[in-house]
Formats: sequence, structure tokens, C-alpha cells
Amino acid sequence: MENKLAPSADKLILIVDDDKAIRELLQVLLQREGFRVETAEDGADALRKARAKAPDLILLDLMLPNGSGMEVVRELQEEETGAIPVVIMTGRFMDRSTSELIRRETNVREYLEKPVKTAVLSALLHKLLNTRPPIKKAGV
Repeated sequence: MENKLAPSADKLILIVDDDKAIRELLQVLLQREGFRVETAEDGADALRKARAKAPDLILLDLMLPNGSGMEVVRELQEEETGAIPVVIMTGRFMDRSTSELIRRETNVREYLEKPVKTAVLSALLHKLLNTRPPIKKAGV
């Protein structure tokens, strides 16, 4: 059986970060990879958009106003949003035991420390979502 990759344009990713510059950078990166993107700047906004839009994946900063990233992770698990994969990003140093605890959450697929390498993030998202990047046209 051949493993078919879906076009990345079929997938919606919710970016949750309170830093506008990081949200915008990630949005440009993910759109260049062909993904559809929605953004949220805090925990409450993230939960509202996750419920309303049912994204295929959530890129989630741990340090957020109006509900920490961990609160968002746990609240998503309590609802029909529990199956949405979450990739945690944080600029805060976490010791190994803390990062292992976060990884054990049922909806967390990966844990990345900022600054996130764009090539690593792109490859990870395509792997998790079973997608292929858009075909780049020569000279573009």
C-alpha cells in the first residue's frame, strides 16, 4: 500500500504565541510551506479558535497571558479538541523532568525550544500531518 501525502494546503495550523513578531514569522514560514494558518495571541483566544476552527495541529507557546500553554493543553484534552496534535514551543529553559512531563500529555506530539530552526519545524509539521510541501516554481 502506497503512502500518499496530502497537499499541505489541506491542513490548518493554529499558531499561538503572545509575541506578535514570532506569530508573524511563523505565519510566513507556514504559509510558504503551503499550510493554511490561523493565529491566536493568548490562551483564551487559542481555545476559542481551536473549538471554532478545528485546526489539524496547534503550535503552542507555553508562556501565554490569559491561560498558560499547559492550561490550554489540558483544557483541549477535555473536549472534542482532544485529538488535535499540539507542538509546544518555549523560550524558557525547562529542566529535563519538566520537558518530559510536558511530552507525556496525550495531545503533545513534540516539544521545541526557541529559537526554533525553521527547517526543523517545517520537516516536523509535514511529518506529523503527513503532507508534502508545495512544488516551488523555478525562479520564484
